[in-house]
Amino acid sequence: MTNHEINVRELLDKNPISPYQKLVILLCFLIVVADGFDVAIMGFVAPSLKSAWQLSNNALAPVLSAALAGLAVGAMITGVLADKFGRRKILIGNVLCFGLFTLLVAQAHSVTELVIYRFIAGCAMGGIMPNAATLVTEFAPARKRAFLITVVFAGFTVGAAGGGFLAAWLIPQYGWQSVFVLGGIVPLILAAVMFVWLPESIGFLVHKQGDKEKIRQLVEKCVPHSTTEASVFRLPENTLLNETAATQTPVQTILNTHYRTGTLLLWLAYFSHLFLVYLLGSWMPTMITESGMTPAQASIITAMFQLGGPLGSVAVGWLMDRFHTDRTLAIWYVLGAAVLVALSDVGGNYGLMCVLAFALGTSLNGGGTGMNALSSMFFPLPARATGNGWMHGIGRIGAFASAFVGAWFLNWGWQFQTVLTVLAIPVFVVGSAIWIKGMIYKNK
Repeated sequence: MTNHEINVRELLDKNPISPYQKLVILLCFLIVVADGFDVAIMGFVAPSLKSAWQLSNNALAPVLSAALAGLAVGAMITGVLADKFGRRKILIGNVLCFGLFTLLVAQAHSVTELVIYRFIAGCAMGGIMPNAATLVTEFAPARKRAFLITVVFAGFTVGAAGGGFLAAWLIPQYGWQSVFVLGGIVPLILAAVMFVWLPESIGFLVHKQGDKEKIRQLVEKCVPHSTTEASVFRLPENTLLNETAATQTPVQTILNTHYRTGTLLLWLAYFSHLFLVYLLGSWMPTMITESGMTPAQASIITAMFQLGGPLGSVAVGWLMDRFHTDRTLAIWYVLGAAVLVALSDVGGNYGLMCVLAFALGTSLNGGGTGMNALSSMFFPLPARATGNGWMHGIGRIGAFASAFVGAWFLNWGWQFQTVLTVLAIPVFVVGSAIWIKGMIYKNK
């Protein structure tokens, strides 16, 4: 029988998105929603926890930063593991683990317990976004790849914004612990759904020379009637490593002479981005409350910041698929800097703050999802999860630092408006790094 050779990447690229691919994308979206909720909820809970336990800002900082430290560790480790063992196994394990330890946070009776549980949950959450981006990249057609990745990553801000609205309702009724109970139960249910329905990446299976029949069944689900029992599956040469990189580990690949400069620029950009976004997400409720507004108003304003993300994600993904990816994203961040400056000048106008916070979230949170699309399209398949994971890991160091810098700002007596003006600096750093990467690689 004559072999029927199929280039799986070309097959997915030239065909419409199937219901099965949409299922994979939906599951990844739900995973990221749960991740966004659990990552952000400590910031929403912080004012109530601070009051209930009589904590100072300095005592609160380790609680806020524990998950962020875990996110950095988890992203770098699980990216490498996903390139070795597969995206599916790592994602399911991560969701199960952060669900369990988020539930334990609700039972904590000391700051030490909170820090330990949030750190372990953070390690598990660290692998969610880079591996979800990798899986979507490998199931999505090239013509819609940036758009679909940003749609999935819009789930993070949906979850984070939902955390704000739910915290504003749950905490007065049931206490701060109730937010973590919800944040733990949902991932456990989702992990069971993933075990049944989430497939492994076709590209990963082909690259690792996995079971031929399993690959054929997955390809058939994505593109019905495209295979036969004699089908042989391969990847295009440009998705594989060149002869020099073929002997390299994924970490060596992302730091080899070809990828090194782009990798470092992505690290710089994502470090600055997450420093900015997490400082705002974690400390905005406390800063707004200390400026004279109620905790409920502070939660709503912060939730509006998170809620702007989905719109920004979809918009920037659509634009990146149609124009130069790096330049489009760089300009997006410049617009964010302008909104930051505008927000710093509105005083205590609650309604206008809500509107501008939404616009700021559209730019910054949307831009972050665009950066994940950029990373997923930059790194080769055998090192893609590692490249995404290490970008996230370095970025999470910026997020970790933001918890302490936010506390310093408050201890120095800085007003919320002053903080916003200063934060325009990292926005310009992000935009500049992305623009320079585009100039060097000219990838689209």
